Amino acid sequence: MPALSRRQFIAAVTAVAAAHSVSADLLGAAQAGGASGVSGGAAGSVVAAAVESAPSTLEQTILQGAVQKGSYRTLVAGPGEPYIPRLDVLGRAASPERVAARRSLLYLGHLSDMHVIDAQSPGRIEPMIVQNHSAWGSAFHPQDPLSPDVIASMVKSMSDLRLSPLTGAPMSAAIVTGDSADMHSMRELRWYIDLLDGLEVDPKTSKTFEGVQAWAEAVWAYRPGDPAGGSFGDYGFPTLPALLDQSIAQPVPSVGLPAPWYTVYGNHETLLLGTFGLDSQLRSLAVGGQKSYSLEATASLALGGYASSTSPLQQGIDALGLALGLRPGFRSVPADAGRALFDQAAFMAEHFETQPAPGPVGHGFTEHNLTSGETWWKADLTPWVRAFGLDTCNQVAGPDGAVPESQFVWLRGELEKAAAEKKLVLVFSHHNSVTLENRAQRPGQTEKLYGAEEFVAMLLEFPVVVGWLNGHTHLNQILAHKGSAGSGFWEVTTASCIDFPQQQQMVELVDNRDGTLSLFTTVVDHAADATPGSGGDYLSLASRSRELASNDWAETPLMRRGSALDRNTELLLRAPFDLSSISDAALESQHLVERARLLQHEQGLS
Repeated sequence: MPALSRRQFIAAVTAVAAAHSVSADLLGAAQAGGASGVSGGAAGSVVAAAVESAPSTLEQTILQGAVQKGSYRTLVAGPGEPYIPRLDVLGRAASPERVAARRSLLYLGHLSDMHVIDAQSPGRIEPMIVQNHSAWGSAFHPQDPLSPDVIASMVKSMSDLRLSPLTGAPMSAAIVTGDSADMHSMRELRWYIDLLDGLEVDPKTSKTFEGVQAWAEAVWAYRPGDPAGGSFGDYGFPTLPALLDQSIAQPVPSVGLPAPWYTVYGNHETLLLGTFGLDSQLRSLAVGGQKSYSLEATASLALGGYASSTSPLQQGIDALGLALGLRPGFRSVPADAGRALFDQAAFMAEHFETQPAPGPVGHGFTEHNLTSGETWWKADLTPWVRAFGLDTCNQVAGPDGAVPESQFVWLRGELEKAAAEKKLVLVFSHHNSVTLENRAQRPGQTEKLYGAEEFVAMLLEFPVVVGWLNGHTHLNQILAHKGSAGSGFWEVTTASCIDFPQQQQMVELVDNRDGTLSLFTTVVDHAADATPGSGGDYLSLASRSRELASNDWAETPLMRRGSALDRNTELLLRAPFDLSSISDAALESQHLVERARLLQHEQGLS
């Protein structure tokens, strides 16, 4: 499989550099040093430098440390974790020669469950944790005001990892597998898009922080100025008088993702808190000037529209009383139309309001999606890797999902085409195989909803499917799905940015040049240090968020790290066709374009 000749290399570098407005000398040097994603030989120094400078868990992990007060623990840096080979799908020993022979076909960032939160929004239902903290844990977290800082810190880590720590290959793309906007707010949706695009966001929506964590009446919440009197204080959560002021003191900067990114729907972009339908009463509350701080107020008004006994007349009376400040359990906050709750079409449309780089416009969604209302898509991430983004969210009720028949039939047809065209396939969705069982439907709906068993069985019919990336459960988990005669695929579920360990993943698809493929998963901590700094910069706040999240007992934080077999792994499987059809020259051309995009990104960093 010959690579580009010297003359071809110079011509390609010159053309690609001109197309991306970068220096041909810099691009040529970067490409030559990277050795086109081959992990051995000339690429050794590039890979070593990438590992040394990038914040992956290959070099360092972040673990709970000693108890500081009560049950509250700080975090400490721990040893790195090497890749662990998994042979569940391949079913036989792997050749040791693959280490020197492998070449990178795709290097991908995987983000999921970012849960960007506007913590001051009246459209939140935080007091529901009083009713049952474990059942309603996602309604309130002690670190909620710091979520934009965590996303910016994670984006920085993805930028720092723009070269593979395994092969030195450049990042090809990134995928977001849902639950990006926590409470259906247009502001949260806008913040997430802007942070991934490299724009700063301003969390200062009022002169002072106006929310339950600043109000003495909300004794059930973690109030950093004075945690005493509630369960968070009893647990030993720290007194941090400046934290809320710091959370809104300055805009949150972002370096932006270094490669094109794509997205799919999560249940939090489909239903309220990913569980309930949106009613007019809550839509009015979200943009209004009254925010609840008690369970009674939240249950009777914010969620009152879900009770069948709540009449339109009663809803009108409630709205009037709220506007006049006559309802107990509410405090006045600045009204803000920017907090309007979006609908399904608006979620797609907002992704067309984006920066040209890293792109693409629509982030997977196309004009066809806008006109047809279809919420699923396909895209070629490279000339040999095709991606399918599904919408597995239930439109009626409940956090879990299923695959509607329209998507199931569409995907089967597309997989037949991909097999005929010899494309390797990655499937993206929010829900995983543990949570594809929600078949709730409205009266009169007849479309079949497929569960995990049927969906996995269909994917196993197509050996070109090598991976299924998803999220939803806020933990690191990797499952092997085995077919016949050594075929199968890997399911990779990544953790979230809101719950500890606040990790995401890099996924690299490599050709071992021995009839096998490997999917390498590298768990990524966001760029903030294990120990929070005293300043109010975004990295210090992101570090504080991670520490708070590690102590949020209702969210079972330590379990979410997964086992060592769910973190840094090499997932082997049989190649579905002869990969020598992908020439080294064609692969070098692909990496050349990707490196040019990275040089553009680096120009922005400087």
